[in-house]
Formats: sequence, structure tokens, C-alpha cells
Amino acid sequence: MSYRTLLLIVLLVPLALVGGARVTGQAIPVPVWGREYVLRFAVAGEGEEAPAVPLELPPIAGPDDPSRPLVVIDAGHGGRDPGAIGTDPEGRRFEEKAITLALALALRDELLRQGGIRVALTRSDDRILPLAYRPEIARRLEASLFISIHADSAGEKEEVSGASIYTLSNAASSEAAARFAARENDADRLNGITIAGQSAAVSTILVELSQQRTQEEALDFAALVLREGAGTLPFIPQPRRAAALAVLRAPDVPSVLFESGFVTNLTDRARLTTREGRAQYAQVLGRAIRIHLARRSEAGSGASAPGESR
Repeated sequence: MSYRTLLLIVLLVPLALVGGARVTGQAIPVPVWGREYVLRFAVAGEGEEAPAVPLELPPIAGPDDPSRPLVVIDAGHGGRDPGAIGTDPEGRRFEEKAITLALALALRDELLRQGGIRVALTRSDDRILPLAYRPEIARRLEASLFISIHADSAGEKEEVSGASIYTLSNAASSEAAARFAARENDADRLNGITIAGQSAAVSTILVELSQQRTQEEALDFAALVLREGAGTLPFIPQPRRAAALAVLRAPDVPSVLFESGFVTNLTDRARLTTREGRAQYAQVLGRAIRIHLARRSEAGSGASAPGESR
């Protein structure tokens, strides 16, 4: 076999396989050094577009009174996205998606048990949810507070442990405000600020003002979580953090991301995966939520909330 013939085979066979995948839609097994990897090609037909996943608003639990404050709890990851993964010496696997859902359900039950607060979950089972949908659910439900619950991994550093809480960074806020104003310029009102009919520059400024207000509330809530969790939950050094996280970019809903601990740490994992441990998280977050909402009500938001306990 000539060198030229061999070269043609090397170039044409993969193209033929891909072409076959386009026609048949079948997976292609590719053997590599004793392992078999499967490449799947999702190819739309001519003129076709991938169908969009519809945004479905979840049910709201709690008082049947729209004047009551609403908290939206987001369990991070889900479905084919397991998130952070930890294993114990026996080889048991612990996935972030299951841990966050269990924590979200525990927090929901704690808030409902205390009464006076409405609650919605972005997901209540093991499903994948587009990242942009999570804060959008809170916006469309006109939530008073959005909490995204996560767990972390430190890889081989099993000694790393502790919870932390994130708010949106200032740099990310301005970027998000400009993008949001461009998309929402036809909306009637945003957090009490009219933006309809304004120029792009004016809309961006108005959204930034709204976002500044919600960020102040998010920072206040983050401080309450640390205060209420002191002596109960372990936190990492400097647990208050800011980052350009997509789930925190709603300009009209105070939003935080709570990193509950490390699935790679034995102590954190024991707390995250037991009923008693989850109850500790739920009680701490529940107290912080109720105090935050009471302060917001006293500041004249118009929403009724249970009084501050301390």
C-alpha cells in the first residue's frame, strides 16, 4: 500500500463515520489504548434549530397570601451534572447535586414549619436546570430572596473544610447591569424604578441603582448567615466572598450563593449527609432569613414578616 493511499484512508474514514452519524444518529465507538470512548454527534437537519427547554415556574408552598415574603431556594447542579464529588475509604460516592437538594428540602421544611414565609424550589428532584433559569425563576416569582446552595471539592486536600457565602462582585454587577438593561428595556418597572422608554445609557444607570440596592440587601443577609452560624457551623477563613457568578446576577432580587462545605472533607461530609447535620444548616439559614425579612419589612418594603428574634 502506497503512502498516498494510506494517507487518504486516514483522512476519509473519520469523515465517513461522521457522515454516517449524521444520517443514522448512532454513536461511534472509538477505541483508544484499550479503552472505548463513545462520541455522540447531535446534528440538526437543514434549517432546524435545537428545541429550547421551556422555563416552568415551580409551585409555591406556604401561606396562600401574596403579600407574604417569598424565598426561592436553588439546589445547585442536578441531572447529568453531579457537581463536586467526594468518596470515602469504602469507595462510596457523594455527589454535590444530591447534597444540595437534601439541604434545600431541609431548609424549605424549616421555613414552612416556622410559618409566615412562602417558599419555592428551583428544582425538587434530580433534574438538570439551565443556569440562567435559576435566578430567572426568582425574578418571575418576584421573590424577596434567592439562595443558591452548593458544596465544594478540594481535590486531594482532604483537610480543607468549612462553609462560605458569596455575593456578586462589583465589577460583575456593572457588566450584568448593562446586559440586563439591554434585554429588559421594555419592562415596566424594575425594583420600583421605571426603565421603559429610557435610552440604553439611562436604563443601564437605573438598573445599576436597582442592583446596588439588592446587593446591599444580599450583603446584609450574608452577614446574618455568618452571625447566626457562629459556634454552630464551621466556616472557612474569610468566608464572605464576592465573585462573578451567573446565578447572582438578577438585579432586582437579593441573591447569595451558600457553599455549605466540602464533600472531600470527612467532617463536612458527615454533617452534609446526615439528617441531624442538615437540620443545623436549615436552622442557621432559617434564622438568618427570618431576621433579614423582618428588617426588610421594617424598612418599609410593605411585606409582612415574622419579627426579629434577637
